[in-house]
Amino acid sequence: MFGHPSRRRFLKLTAAGLSASAIPARAYAREPVAPDEFTVAAPVSIEVNARPIPSFDTRDRARVRFGSLEYRSGLILTSRFRGFGGLSGFRLDAKGERFIAVSDKGSWFTGRIVYRGREMTGLDDVEAAPLLGADGRPITARGWFDTEALALDGSQVYVGLERVNRILRYDFSKGFTRSRGEEVPLPAAARKLPYNRGLEALVMVPKGLALAGTLIAISERGLDSEGNIVAFLIGGKTPGQFGIRRSQNFDVSDAVLLASGDLLVLERKFSWLAGVAIRIRRVPLKSVAPGAVVDGPLIFDADLGHEVDNMEAIDAHVTPEGDTVLTLVSDDNFSMIQRNLMLQFTLMN
Repeated sequence: MFGHPSRRRFLKLTAAGLSASAIPARAYAREPVAPDEFTVAAPVSIEVNARPIPSFDTRDRARVRFGSLEYRSGLILTSRFRGFGGLSGFRLDAKGERFIAVSDKGSWFTGRIVYRGREMTGLDDVEAAPLLGADGRPITARGWFDTEALALDGSQVYVGLERVNRILRYDFSKGFTRSRGEEVPLPAAARKLPYNRGLEALVMVPKGLALAGTLIAISERGLDSEGNIVAFLIGGKTPGQFGIRRSQNFDVSDAVLLASGDLLVLERKFSWLAGVAIRIRRVPLKSVAPGAVVDGPLIFDADLGHEVDNMEAIDAHVTPEGDTVLTLVSDDNFSMIQRNLMLQFTLMN
């Protein structure tokens, strides 16, 4: 986010002693967010404007390599539609074009990424719609709205609701975003995750890999007795609970499974002194099992010297040329000092 000089100055002034009350409550404190004028009430086509981000490093515009990632392109996304924003879960089709996303206000966003060569230039065919419950009403009608995580399994779409620690399953063959969500049975421990630190990442393991048919659900900062991040294996042949080693005060914001069988875990942290930072760890799927505590090497990290914001979503696709491309998306929390970013990198090794 704070790549722009004025944003960096704003954060430095705040850290130097400016009252935190000068910052909108939702900016990074992740306070409760109630349904309001930003909530999508009915399906609607919207226009999203995109401004390119030519370089990722604000201090060295020519630099393209960042750890194991190589910067491809990025966009700053805006819309006159007030309900656009808060993007917390994001999944692409195999071509890296059509997407489905969830907003933390209980809304679907679907559409298509437009490319010029390998660079993103904008979004098209964008539609917003409310997530519906089993009763056919928007889930916000019952106070459910903090939709943070997204996983796909064919026509089955799984959505994680953080504050109420529930998972809804949608069958998109029955009406696409007009389909109704049914609750997925969860372990008792998942329902007891701390308020606003609950289910943050969902990954469905496909056929052909270890844990096939298992839904991996990872909390943002639900901690076990040893301080590890609590995660669950739901369904499949070996359901249970496992842990992800937590370090340097980073919390989980999303995860994606590569075709190779490695799990990429996107993490972030924020402090008034240091600002926002993100990183990606690579965890072998074969190490994930009930009772295990998993860890993996750091392959990417970035801070306020880069074009980052509250990065909450990650996905991967493979190009016809064989490149594995990672797409990162930020949640602006509907705040004037944050941005909706879409960034793409090539995974180099």
